Amino acid sequence: MDSIALAVQKLKGFAEGLVTGRESSSRRNPIEILKRLQRESFSDLMKLRDRQDKVERLFSFYKSSKGNPFQESSTVLRGEVDFLGAVLLMSRVDEEHWGGIGRAGIRTGVDSRFRFETAVGDKGSVGIEFVANQKRVASNDGDVLETPLSLSKLFYKANAANGFSAIAIPIGAQVKDLDVASDYSLQEEKGLTDLSLGPPMLHQQTGGAIGVTVRMSNVIASLAQSIAGIRNGHCLSTFGQVVCLLPLGLKLSLLGLHRGPKLAGHNIHLGAFSIPVGFSRPSGDAGSRVEASAPPLTPNIPEFGSIALKLDSEFDEYKRLSGWIEMKQANPEHLEWAVNFSDSSEDGYGWGTSLGGILEGPGNWGHFQVESYVKFNPSKRFSLKPGVAYVVDGNTQTLALVLRSNWSI
Repeated sequence: MDSIALAVQKLKGFAEGLVTGRESSSRRNPIEILKRLQRESFSDLMKLRDRQDKVERLFSFYKSSKGNPFQESSTVLRGEVDFLGAVLLMSRVDEEHWGGIGRAGIRTGVDSRFRFETAVGDKGSVGIEFVANQKRVASNDGDVLETPLSLSKLFYKANAANGFSAIAIPIGAQVKDLDVASDYSLQEEKGLTDLSLGPPMLHQQTGGAIGVTVRMSNVIASLAQSIAGIRNGHCLSTFGQVVCLLPLGLKLSLLGLHRGPKLAGHNIHLGAFSIPVGFSRPSGDAGSRVEASAPPLTPNIPEFGSIALKLDSEFDEYKRLSGWIEMKQANPEHLEWAVNFSDSSEDGYGWGTSLGGILEGPGNWGHFQVESYVKFNPSKRFSLKPGVAYVVDGNTQTLALVLRSNWSI
């Protein structure tokens, strides 16, 4: 019996060893290992694919909704630092010569501007502009030049369908911001004086403004209304413009600015968006009443405005010929005019020439000036403009050696 039980035990052990050897050999077999890894990898890939489908469905849902939190919105920063220095050669230094220099628009100093603009939706943008100008401040050690940084402009632009657009400028509006015929960006091409900047009406401060523009095939029309505080001298201003796009790249613009009357209330200080409206009651015996209060707000300066005609022609991307003439409503014989021809090439060098003046009557040239400069471009965003300007104002003559430099970002 013992021998039979021992034989059975040996057979059982042999069978168990045979089965264990086959399993271990199969585990050590590279083909089986690869098959097992393939099954595990396929399972992981299916799980990742399910997660990817869920993420794609989530993004498609947000993109189709109005409040898309993944919508790209970038803020663009543009800025410039402009320097103008001049050596003025005149027969004598007096107020008469300085008045001619002021009318010529030779404004020396450092002017810095920085603008942040962000897209709002698909067809709108909002922007804010800061400016730092030199300001002379009196101190115990004498006059000191300071350059404080201050908020100069806040605006919102919206472009709708069918060529309709609107602009709102609650702070720091100028008439040139409403000019649709020119792109007055920070990097505008400037000459040595104000002749290259268009009619004088475009550079008047208007406080807050709102305007609309309609663009058709060859005609652009715009209308804007501005509100200024009483301390700025006027309350309401209206600006209108019609632009005709002519063949050969010509652009003819008719501009008009009408400003309301100045109000006589020197002790009254209202905000920029405050509009006083008075209501008077009829009285049978007005002469017997005695006014004990302050005098009412009444116009003491008549309404006035300006009309300007501007013509622009672009020969290519850099060469530009332009001219303008402006007439004052108060004195139709008072005409200001200018002609500008410039090449604003960014590679190598450019140049510019301007002449203009003030005609105060038939054959009465109250002011005349001419300027010319050469533009050098040491780098793409930095330029130097040495030049000369000759000014005749009444009986005074001034020769100015001018250097303008501009650095933009």
